[in-house]
Amino acid sequence: MNGIEVGAASTPSVRLRRKINLVVQPYAKSCRTLVTHPRLADFWPQFLLTQHQIIRATVPLTEVAAERAEKMAAADPIASGLARYLEEHVKEELGHDDLLLDDLELLGVKRATALSRIPSPSVASLVGAQYYWIHHHHPVAFLGFVALMEGHPPTPTLIQTLISATGFPHAAFQTLIDHGELDPGHRDRLYRTIDALPLTAEHETVMGISAMHGATLLPSTIEEILEQG
Repeated sequence: MNGIEVGAASTPSVRLRRKINLVVQPYAKSCRTLVTHPRLADFWPQFLLTQHQIIRATVPLTEVAAERAEKMAAADPIASGLARYLEEHVKEELGHDDLLLDDLELLGVKRATALSRIPSPSVASLVGAQYYWIHHHHPVAFLGFVALMEGHPPTPTLIQTLISATGFPHAAFQTLIDHGELDPGHRDRLYRTIDALPLTAEHETVMGISAMHGATLLPSTIEEILEQG
């Protein structure tokens, strides 16, 4: 069950993962379609461009959420602990977007090209919804998005499959390799944070909505790439 044992104690992080599991299968199917596609080598740079558009928003989103949590700390029981987690999360995510630009350059995509590409409505909606919830409801919503994005790290087997199927150099997969190594630790720290915060039912609800909303948009980010072919 995607890392959740049957009969596992019901904690906020377990309940969040179960919500994600209810809706993530269409995205998993889209990813399998991409990875097994005979033209994967043609689509892979486009996939990385889309990933860059999402990843480059991670640090700014986290900073905004941390700032809002800090402002709420005097009156909100979870805000102080949330802000501490988010401040550490910024450090975890710094530079990942630049590393992905390095990977793209090895595939012949110039940095200026990647940075000037117009994000699709799916990407804008995926990221933009987080800003809305952070500013106009509660920054704890962002933890649902983080749980979604870091909940399924790429495995060494998947990375080797991608290298073999595309014929691209190992060095062009450095971002994916790093996420495969780092995300399990980041994910586990996130779960510990969620379970340590004095969350209410409403907090859990908005985290779940945030995560599930993202999961419903992610398949479109893949489908848009495949439709270009």
